[in-house]
Amino acid sequence: MRRQAFPLFLAALAAVSVSGLLLVRGAAAEPTLQSKQAQAEAVLAQIREIDSQTAKAVEAYNLANIKLEQIRKEQAQNAVRLTVARKSLGRAQLLLEQRLVAIYTSGASASAVDVILGATSIEDLLNRLDTVERVSDQDAEVLRQVTSFRNAVRVRKAQLRKARTAQEQVVAERAAQRAAVEAKLRERQALLATIKDELRKIQARERARQLALARQAQARIARYSPDPAAAAEAQAALLAADLPDARYGGVVGIAMRYLGIPYRWGGASPSSGFDCSGFIMYVYAQVGVSLPHNAAMQYGYGTPVSRSQLQPGDLVFFDGLGHNGIYIGGGQFIHSPHTGDVVKISSLNDSWYNAKFVGARRL
Repeated sequence: MRRQAFPLFLAALAAVSVSGLLLVRGAAAEPTLQSKQAQAEAVLAQIREIDSQTAKAVEAYNLANIKLEQIRKEQAQNAVRLTVARKSLGRAQLLLEQRLVAIYTSGASASAVDVILGATSIEDLLNRLDTVERVSDQDAEVLRQVTSFRNAVRVRKAQLRKARTAQEQVVAERAAQRAAVEAKLRERQALLATIKDELRKIQARERARQLALARQAQARIARYSPDPAAAAEAQAALLAADLPDARYGGVVGIAMRYLGIPYRWGGASPSSGFDCSGFIMYVYAQVGVSLPHNAAMQYGYGTPVSRSQLQPGDLVFFDGLGHNGIYIGGGQFIHSPHTGDVVKISSLNDSWYNAKFVGARRL
């Protein structure tokens, strides 16, 4: 019996040892998982800061594009005006030439002829003609036109030179901003590569969360019918605050159509993707409201609204006007956040958005 018991004892001891070893390994594995999650969170925090810097660079790039377009329009207008001024000057100079010939051939006094022939330049001629007694009211009008059109030609040439200089500067700024954006995106990609396994899990959780948020928002929009008492109370609050009523709550339904459209910096259409201000510009264009492709410029439109008085369709701004979205009610907003993400719903109470909230506008 003892001989049989001893092997059983050894087997039991071995089992206990193995199970103990597994427990030790399991205990060691748990901190490793936690450390990976902590690493992923730290990297994501770095990426969020990069996204913030990138968004500001993107908005600066968008602003440079707006400036460039304005310069090009001014150039085109000034080019047309220069052509008109040159043609007008040509006609006025022809009249002046004809009048000079008439003065010379009509027996004008020698002093008048000497004054005319002694001119060293067109400006000198115009000044000399003012001193000639034979200059009539008609002649004075011709002189005035020649002087005016010559000045117009000079001004338009100067404006075109100035516009070309400004254009070169803006193009250089635009190239620098594009390079900055692309450098930030490379940095972001390198950081993401360090947590690719953990990132897949995070992205899967976020997709599930977004589906739930979208269903909640759609349900809220579908059943929205304001209580008369609540509507009257809200209207009284608006009057007390001297705010216009929200006219564009309908844009929320339009904006929701584009959930899942990828972010693309500089983008402003569903086919190419959206950046934050491009998304708002595109959505509002569908209700006849024209906005610039720049968050800071959009902040200059409409009326300021406090956070407590937000209504669906109001624009919400964050991060020093580097980012914005459309409020959809329920403390949520829809926006196109950053590279690698899509048009989605976020909460104003999210710690980052809460801390970075700048203000809101009602169009």
